Amino acid sequence: MANVLVFAEVRGGELRKVAYEAVTGGRALAEQSGGGQVHAVLAGAAGIADKAGALAQYGADTVLVLEHAGFAQYNPEALAATVAQRLQGGSYGYALFSATAQGRDLSPRVAAKIGAGLAPDLTGFVVEGGAVRGEHFNMNGKTIATLALAGSPAVLSVRPAAFQPSESPKPLATEAITSAVDPSASRVKVVELKQGNAGKLDLNDAPVIIAGGRGLKAPEHFKLCEDLADAFGNAAVGATRAVTDEGWRPHSDQIGQTGRNVSPNLYIALGISGAIQHLAGMRTSKTIVAINKDKDAPIFKIADYGIVGDVFEIAPALTAAVKQAKAQG
Repeated sequence: MANVLVFAEVRGGELRKVAYEAVTGGRALAEQSGGGQVHAVLAGAAGIADKAGALAQYGADTVLVLEHAGFAQYNPEALAATVAQRLQGGSYGYALFSATAQGRDLSPRVAAKIGAGLAPDLTGFVVEGGAVRGEHFNMNGKTIATLALAGSPAVLSVRPAAFQPSESPKPLATEAITSAVDPSASRVKVVELKQGNAGKLDLNDAPVIIAGGRGLKAPEHFKLCEDLADAFGNAAVGATRAVTDEGWRPHSDQIGQTGRNVSPNLYIALGISGAIQHLAGMRTSKTIVAINKDKDAPIFKIADYGIVGDVFEIAPALTAAVKQAKAQG
């Protein structure tokens, strides 16, 4: 039996969807290791403790609240020192992070401080004989590697949407903790945060993603993606690297090896041929629908549903069908 320390990601004073996914994953890890407890680190400015109840709802036995003005924005140095100190002083077998931009930065810092192994960007894991084994895509997703960590505590990060948030209510228990170092004295400071697509769903939080590629031919034709996303109402718009390199969409929309890794419930690809670099960032989506006029496009090899045809005819028809289905309830 080993306890699990989970880092609950916050942005703008609000818990992100990946925070609930991480706690859900932490609960599964604790149960597989014999029934340990899940402790969630919740860091932010004054008032962040108000979010603790939501983490308890998803299975956190104790929420470790770290309140300080220096945590109003992501503070890598202070957070790494504090999480590492907690891991070294507690009976933890595992530390779990989300494989987001923030988690990819924080998890190796923590692993280095405690001299532990790191299994990054996992799509799943099992605990066998005290060792955790996780699945990780290699070679742009062409192979799946099994990573084994036998040391304790083991540090893992899980790909967004690898675990669907699952409620497992626990009595709310909080513990106020202090930073291992002065957050205001950190050498690295976030001085400004610019968010693309303000007011819209983040790619890692969206259950549906409508992505466009060069097959859309011009930036103004991304309205096809926007219209379909609006029809669903819970969708975000993504793009390929070729599109963002051309300046058609902001780089924050880029999905792929050098962009965002996403795993929505539904991924609809409009005019995307399926370069291996793009597939590496979205192939773990639960259901993939591809629309392309080239019947030999590589994306059809991983698509659950493929439509060979003109995206300029099919996308509007699909948008109309989604609107009609929602209108009928």
